Amino acid sequence: MGLSLRDLQEALYFLIGHVLSRTAVNQVTLHVQQQLDTRRLEAIGKTPKILIVDGVWVEIQYTRDEFKEDRSGHLRQCRQAEERVVLAALAVWEEGSYEMLHYEIATEEGELQWSQFFEHLIERGFNPETVQLVVSDGTLGLPKALQKHLPNAQQQRCITHKVRGIERYLKYAQLSQVDSNGQSLKPDEAKRQRRFEIESEAYEIYEADSLGQAQQRLQQFIAKWELLEPKAVQVFQRDLELTLTFYQFDSTLHRHIRTTNHLERLFREFRTKSDEIGAFPHETSCLTVFFLVIERDHAVHARKSVAKNS
Repeated sequence: MGLSLRDLQEALYFLIGHVLSRTAVNQVTLHVQQQLDTRRLEAIGKTPKILIVDGVWVEIQYTRDEFKEDRSGHLRQCRQAEERVVLAALAVWEEGSYEMLHYEIATEEGELQWSQFFEHLIERGFNPETVQLVVSDGTLGLPKALQKHLPNAQQQRCITHKVRGIERYLKYAQLSQVDSNGQSLKPDEAKRQRRFEIESEAYEIYEADSLGQAQQRLQQFIAKWELLEPKAVQVFQRDLELTLTFYQFDSTLHRHIRTTNHLERLFREFRTKSDEIGAFPHETSCLTVFFLVIERDHAVHARKSVAKNS
């Protein structure tokens, strides 16, 4: 979880009253890694109708063919940190609960890597015909991989990524000089007000109770903003229909499936740990920390569920 062996020894001393040896701490670590391997390779007994998929980037050290001499005159094999991505798939079940289904390390988020990812899922017993929806952030390599491996799945683009993308294309033409209370605005304040207004109204499209109402709100949004922010509105409309797919599913699921937020929340926790570590010493270390983040999240939600039902 981002702690060194010394950190663990000190922390455990306060809990159990004596210092565990490095060997003992390593035995605990190996036990966790064995659980990781078991979970990641076990057969999938039930396939969800909905998946949320995404990737989180990390740095991992890899050995090279080169050697260098250290201060003691010994030859050491060179190691170099390289960027890798942890691809992950989160299952969303009919009642709204969710569960990490599969994750693995890849060199990039291309069609080949996503294809291999789904092939590994299928090898574990995953039924590709069952999946009806895949929620993602618009990764370019994903659509072709889906067509090839999940033939019945529709795409749902994350609405959060879609709305946040507006900001990059704002030109801030004809900015208001006053706020809603008639108070004068400085240029930076006027820009913030523009961003807030246009993003808030974009989100309101997806808060509609039905697809028809959402399309009506979209037309109102376009009519209001296309003259002031033509580029932003043009980009926002691109592939917009892929952000409205969630309306084809039960309304109780909408808040779970219109964004990648459930997966992004796990990624944020993982990034916090990976930032503390820096470059992981090897792939197993990276996957082990990811596994522990998932297990802790599962434990927290299980505890809340028990408390709620008690």
